[in-house]
Formats: sequence, C-alpha cells, structure tokens
Amino acid sequence: MTDVIAGACLIVGSLLALLAGIGLVRFPDVLTRMHGATKPQTLGVLLILLGLALRVEDRSVLAVIALAAVFQLVTAPVSAHMLGRAALRAGHIDRTRLTRDDLLEHERSTGVRARPGPLPEVGRDAAPDAAPDAEPRRDARPQR
Repeated sequence: MTDVIAGACLIVGSLLALLAGIGLVRFPDVLTRMHGATKPQTLGVLLILLGLALRVEDRSVLAVIALAAVFQLVTAPVSAHMLGRAALRAGHIDRTRLTRDDLLEHERSTGVRARPGPLPEVGRDAAPDAAPDAEPRRDARPQR
C-alpha cells in the first residue's frame, strides 16, 4: 500500500512540475508566469519529496528530505516576490491592469519614486490602453 501511495505522489508531483514548465511558456506576462511557475512547482516538489520519503529504506535520509522541503517552502515564495518586484520596478508590468498596487500607493504617499517617469493610473477606473474589444497582447515584451 505504501508503494502505491508513493508512486501516486511521484506521478502527481511530476505532472505538477510539468504544468509549471508549461505555464512558463504559455502565459503571456511576468505575473502570470510567476504564478504558474511557483504554485504548482512548489506542490510538485513537495509531493515528489513525500513519495521519496515513503520509498526510502534508510531513515537517516529523511532529515535531508525534510530539509529540502523546508528550503523549498521558504525560497520559492521569497524569490517569486523579489522577481515580481524587480519586474514591476523595471517597467515590465502593465500597472493599469493591476487591481491593487501597494508600491504605487507608497510612492504617492512618500513622494519617493522606484523608477523615473510619471505616476500611472492604477485599478479598474484607469483608462485602458486599447479598445475593450481589442485582442490582448500575447508577447511578454513591454511597450515603450
């Protein structure tokens, strides 16, 4: 029975990691790519580690597996946050499509800018860049 559970964890974890890779290729912008890469990838790696922990015969390896799981849980959200923040500050994210922009609110309240240029309008009330019936852009290159 343990072999079946371990095998199921390994297969499901591998499929989630595959979906994360597909999400990196298929999603159109930085934020959706990060979401598609970090969420299923983290769960996939944890399921693979669980399947490995169920199959390993040497119990001293469990500490290493647990350490790998903890590092995965700690580093994936932090790195995704830092990548998103860097992309936002570099101008690779269309701020008009955001429903909430804490960095912009901070910039407006303090007067300190993260990058040069005028403060954009943010949220649902902002004027759209294109007509509402226009096809959204599929490439990840920022408009300049």
